Amino acid sequence: MIQVKLPDNSIKEFENPLTILDVAKSISPSLAKATIAGKIDEDLKDVSYLIKNNCTLRLITEKDDEVLDIIRHSAAHLMAQAVKQLYPKAQVTIGPVIENGFYYDFSYERAFTPEDLVLIEKRMQDIVKSNIIVERKELSRKDAIEYFESIGEKYKVEIISAIPEDQTLSLYTQDDFTDLCRGPHVPSTSKLKAFKLTRLAGAYWRGDSNNEMLQRIYGTAWRTKEELDNYLNMLEEAKRRDHRLIGKNLDLFHQQDEAPGMIFWHPKGWAIWQEIEQLIRREIALDGYNEVKTPQIVDKSLWEKSGHWEMFGEGMFTTHSENRDYAIKPMNCPCHILIFNQGLKSYRDLPIRFSEFGSCHRNEPSGSLHGIMRVRNFTQDDGHIFCTEEQMQDEAAKFIDLVFRIYAKFGFTNVAVKLSTRPDKRVGDDSLWDNAEIALAKALEGKSLKYILQPGEGAFYGPKIEFALKDCLGREWQCGTLQLDFNMPGRLGATYVAEDGSKKTPVMLHRAVFGSLERFIGVLIEHYAGNLPLWLAPTQVAILNISEKQASYAFSVYNSLKNNGFRCELDLSNEKVGYKIREKTLQKIPYLIIIGDKEVENNTITLRRRDGEDMGQVMLNQLQELLGNELVN
Repeated sequence: MIQVKLPDNSIKEFENPLTILDVAKSISPSLAKATIAGKIDEDLKDVSYLIKNNCTLRLITEKDDEVLDIIRHSAAHLMAQAVKQLYPKAQVTIGPVIENGFYYDFSYERAFTPEDLVLIEKRMQDIVKSNIIVERKELSRKDAIEYFESIGEKYKVEIISAIPEDQTLSLYTQDDFTDLCRGPHVPSTSKLKAFKLTRLAGAYWRGDSNNEMLQRIYGTAWRTKEELDNYLNMLEEAKRRDHRLIGKNLDLFHQQDEAPGMIFWHPKGWAIWQEIEQLIRREIALDGYNEVKTPQIVDKSLWEKSGHWEMFGEGMFTTHSENRDYAIKPMNCPCHILIFNQGLKSYRDLPIRFSEFGSCHRNEPSGSLHGIMRVRNFTQDDGHIFCTEEQMQDEAAKFIDLVFRIYAKFGFTNVAVKLSTRPDKRVGDDSLWDNAEIALAKALEGKSLKYILQPGEGAFYGPKIEFALKDCLGREWQCGTLQLDFNMPGRLGATYVAEDGSKKTPVMLHRAVFGSLERFIGVLIEHYAGNLPLWLAPTQVAILNISEKQASYAFSVYNSLKNNGFRCELDLSNEKVGYKIREKTLQKIPYLIIIGDKEVENNTITLRRRDGEDMGQVMLNQLQELLGNELVN
C-alpha cells in the first residue's frame, strides 16, 4: 500500500504504483486537467513521474509560483523545436530559464533577423495548437552521446561528454524534437498559452571569447495572456525610461569608444552626483564615520595578501613601473585595513568606522557593459567598520537604520531584504559563523524586517545582508550590502589589544548604501523617468521672458534665486515663449517662470510646473518660500 500525504494533511492510499497525474485524477477531473507538475518531498517532478513509495505530494497548477520556471523552460524547448523545423541546419546548444523568461543559443550559417523571430513565434503557436505530448525518457551517457551524434547535434555531444560516465541522463521529446534536460516540463505543448520572443543577441559558446559566436534568442513566457501583456507593457515603459536615452536628452552624461565602460559627466549630471554625494556624507557623519581617501594604484603584493589577486586578478587593470607590478584598485577594503593598521588599537577604540567615495576599476567584459548601470570605472559609497564580535549586532542594526533612512529620502520605501548564510567553501570556524549569522538575523528581526533567507549564498569570508530597491515598475535593483568578514583583517595583519591584554583580530564589516553611485543614479533616472524631485533636479527653475523688454527684470529674478542657492537657468532668446516652455518642459525642469509686461509692472512672476499646472502670479518672496518648503520636504 502506497500512502500519499497531501497539503491538507489528508492521506490517500493506493494499492499499486501510480503517476502524479493519476493522483490528481483520483481527486477530480478538473484538478487533473489543471495539474502541470507535482512536488514530491520538495522535489519538482513531471506529471508522468511514477510514485512507488510513501511520500508527500503537492500538485502544481497555474496558481503556483513554481509553475513559471516550468513554463519558461518548456517554452525554451518549444522555441528550439520551432527553429529546428524552420531551419534544419541550425545546431541547438543550451536554453535555460532566466528572470522573467528564457533564451536559447543556436549555431547557424547566417544571422537570424527580426523577421525570423516572427516566423519562429508563429511556428511555436502552431505547435502549441497541436497539443503535442511531452515525454521523458532516461538514457545512459553513452547512449545519449550516440543519439545526438546520430542526429548531428555536436554541441549536445560536447555537453554530455563533460558529464560523469556513470550518470543517467533524462531527455524530453515532443514530436520530432528531443532535448537533453533535467526537467520537469509541462505535460503537453497546449499548456504554453502566453509567450513572446523579444530580442536577438550574440553569445560565445560556453561564455569563452575564444569560442564560436552563437546566436541567442530571448523570449518571455507567463501563465496567462494578461500576465504577458502586463509584462510587455512594462518593457515598453522601461524603454521609455531607459537612463541612456534620458541621460542624452537631458544632457547629463555620455560615453564613447575612447573610454569603454567609463562615463563623461556633463555639468547637469554632475550636479545630481554632487547632491547625492553630499547627502550621503552628511548622513554617515551623523553615524560616526570618518572619511578617508586611499590610492588608486597599489602594488600587486597587497592584492595577493588580501586574496583578491587569486580570485579577481583577471578582472583587474594592471600597470608596471620601475620593475614593480601594480593594480588599479577594484575595491577599497585592503587599503582601509592599511589605515587601521597605522598605530596601536585598543578595544576601547572600537568600533572604528571608515568611509570613502572610492573610485574603482574592474575589467568587465565589453558585452556586459550597460550604460551607467554596468561600467568599468565606478565610485563606491564605501565603508568599513572594525569591531569586536560582541559589537557586530549593534553595528548591523545601526547600518540597517542608515540604509532605510537614506532610501526614504529618494522616495524608495519598498525594499526587499535578503540574508545570505555560510557557503560550503569558507574561512573561519563554525562557532564564529554561528555568532555572525545570529547577529545579522537578530539585527533584522529587531527592526521587524521580513527577509528572504539565502542558504549557502554568503561570501567565503562571512554572511551578508542585501538590500534591493523596488522601482515604480516593480523591478528589483540590488544596491545596499552589509558583509561580515573574518578573513581579510587577519590576512593583512589587523589587530587590536583586547581587554585581557591579548591581541585579537577585529571583525570587519563591509557596507555600502548604494554600492555604485553611477548605478544608483541610473536607477533614479529610470524610476522617475527623468522627472527628478526638486532637490535632485540639475536645474530647478528656468526663467523665460516673453520679449526683450523684460530681459532686465528677468535677469534680476535669476540673480535673486541664484544668490539664494537655487539652481537656475535664464533663457533670454528671441524664440516665442510657447517654444521656450515646450523646450524647458522636455528638459524636465520642475518650475518655469514666465515674465511679461504684466509681471514687470506688478513686480511678480507667473509660475508653471513641469506637469503643466499653471500656478498663476506670485511674488518672488512667495516663490522662494514655496521652493524652500519643497526642498525641506
